Amino acid sequence: MEEIADQTFFHYCLLTLIFSGPPTAVALKFLQAPYGKHNRRGWGPTVSPPIAWFVMESPTLWLTLLLFPFGRHALNPKSLLLFSPYLLHYFHRTIIYPLRLFRSSSAGKNGFPITIAAMAFTFNLLNAYIQARWVSHYKDDYEDGKWFWWRFIIGMVVFAAGMYINITSDRALVRMKKENRGGYVIPRGGWFELVSCPNYFGEVIEWLGWAVMTWSWAGIGFFLYTCSNLIPRARASHKWYIDKFKEEYPKTRKAVIPFVY
Repeated sequence: MEEIADQTFFHYCLLTLIFSGPPTAVALKFLQAPYGKHNRRGWGPTVSPPIAWFVMESPTLWLTLLLFPFGRHALNPKSLLLFSPYLLHYFHRTIIYPLRLFRSSSAGKNGFPITIAAMAFTFNLLNAYIQARWVSHYKDDYEDGKWFWWRFIIGMVVFAAGMYINITSDRALVRMKKENRGGYVIPRGGWFELVSCPNYFGEVIEWLGWAVMTWSWAGIGFFLYTCSNLIPRARASHKWYIDKFKEEYPKTRKAVIPFVY
C-alpha cells in the first residue's frame, strides 16, 4: 500500500514538473525574475545573493542525501555513478558559486528577492525528489548493461561539455563585474563571442546530457523546464545588453544558442 502511494505521489510530481514548463516560458516572455541585471524594486524584502543561492539550491543536496538511501537501487554502483554528475553540478551551484559571489566586491550591491528565492527553493524540492527517487528507486534498466553504458557515456560527454561552458562563463561574469566594481560591460572572449548568455547555454546542454544519461521522463522533464526557464531569460538579457550598449554591442551575437537563437 505504501509503495502504491509513493508511486502515485511520484507520478503526480513528475507530471507537475513536465507541465509546469510551458506556463513558465509564457510568463517569462512578459516578466523576468528581478535579480542580477534585471533587478528592480517592488518584490518585497531581499537577502544577500550568496545566501539566496545557497539556501534555494540546498534541497538538491540535503533532500537527495535523505532520500537516496531508501531507494531499492541505493547500493547499486551504477545508480551511484549515474547520480554523481547531478550532485557534482549542485555541489558547485550550492557551495562553490555562492562562495565565489561572496568573494566578489559586488556581492551585496543588489539584494536577491526572498520571494524569488522561495519559488526556486520550492522548485528544487520538487525536482530533487523526482531525480533522486527515479535514479535510486524507479529506474529499472540497470541490468541492461550495453545500453546503460552507451547512454551514460554519451550523456556524460554532453553533460561535461555543458558544465564546463556553464562554470567558465559564470566565473568570467563574476570576474568582469568585480573588475568593474559591480558595473556591467560587454562580455568578451570564449563563448561570449557567440552568445550573450553562454552560462545559460551551458546549463541547457548539461541537462540535455542528463536526460540522455537517465533515459527517462524525469530527465526529459527537467531538461524541458530548464529550457522554459533559461531561454526566455537569455532572450531578455540579450535585449538588455542591446538596449544598454546599443551600436557597441556585437550584431552577430545570438542570445543563447550559437548561430541559431
